[in-house]
This record gives sequence, C-alpha cells and structure tokens, in this order.
Amino acid sequence: MADAVVHLVDDDPGVRDALAFLLRSRGLVVRAFDSGPALLDMLDREPAPLGVFLLDVRMEPMTGTRLHDELLARRLKNPVLFLTGHGDIPMVVEALKKGAFDFLEKPYSDNALADRIEQALAVDAAMQNEGAQAAERDARLASLTEREREVMTRVAAGKLNKVIADELHVSVRTVEVHRARVFAKLGVRSAAEVATLLAGR
Repeated sequence: MADAVVHLVDDDPGVRDALAFLLRSRGLVVRAFDSGPALLDMLDREPAPLGVFLLDVRMEPMTGTRLHDELLARRLKNPVLFLTGHGDIPMVVEALKKGAFDFLEKPYSDNALADRIEQALAVDAAMQNEGAQAAERDARLASLTEREREVMTRVAAGKLNKVIADELHVSVRTVEVHRARVFAKLGVRSAAEVATLLAGR
C-alpha cells in the first residue's frame, strides 16, 4: 500500500537509526519517534495513519506496552509489533492477548524482522480494503427505501415473489419491480448474493 508507513518507536538513537536504515533499504517508508508521547502527539495532530507500529518494549517515559494501551484507547486497529528482550516476554504475551500482531525477540534477524513487518503491512492493507468494502456496502443499503428493505429481507430469506406479495399486501408485479431495484442498487444478481451481502454486515 503506497501510503503505508512503519511507525518506529525506540528511545535508543543507535537502535532507532539502524532499524530505520534496515527497513528503508527494503523499500519501506519509516517514521521514527524517540518516545511514546512523541508518537501520540503526532496521532493527535494527523488523521489515523495507514501502516504498522513497531514498538520497543523498554522505553522511557512510556513503555511499549503502555503505548499499545494508548493506541487501543484511540481505537487504532493497525498491526502492532514489539521488539523485546527475553525478560519482557510475559508483558508481551499479555499484549498479544490484547491484539498485538507479533513480537520479535532480541537479537533478531534483520531479514526475519523486515519480512514480518511486510506481512503486517499486508494485513493492514487487507483490513483497509475490507473497511472500504464495508463502507460501500453500507452506502448501498442506505440507498434503499423502506419498502425495498422489506422486499430485500424476504428475498434474502429465499421467499418467492408471490409469498412476498401476500405478506406485503401488494401485487406480484410490484414485488418484481422492487426486487429489480434492490438488485440494481446493491449491485447483485441473485437472492443468494443478497443473503451473502447481508450476512457480511
């Protein structure tokens, strides 16, 4: 994803610069921060970012796990990866339970780290695409009239036009017209597709 960024947070300048260099050498876009508060300040000023967060666990004045909690509080669903020493693993396991993507134990392989981040970026891209599809689906559903919604739910349940006409006290022809408009507005071609679309809500 062209706009996706690795948001790197590490309070050690040497480690931060080495990581940024490694990731940029793989063609990744990196924004580096020297602390959790610096990242949060950026998030308060800019739109929700695309990409992933790569956080060191042991940082001052805010640990990586505490920073993860702050990201969750902001309802950010971007994949989060942790860089951790052996003694930090219990903390990171707790973070995994809260939805963190993965952790990489030091010393880590440069290639393994870069590969895992690229996998996380692919997950974020898929999530963004899914979100866009959901927004389009919701917009299509919102375009339906009340009567079209009534017809839609019955069509999705597999009911025949005559049954729907009896339930709604209208003619079969009226149901056929509403059904055609529902299919056109939702961009579907069958009752099964209507049912699948509604099931994905």
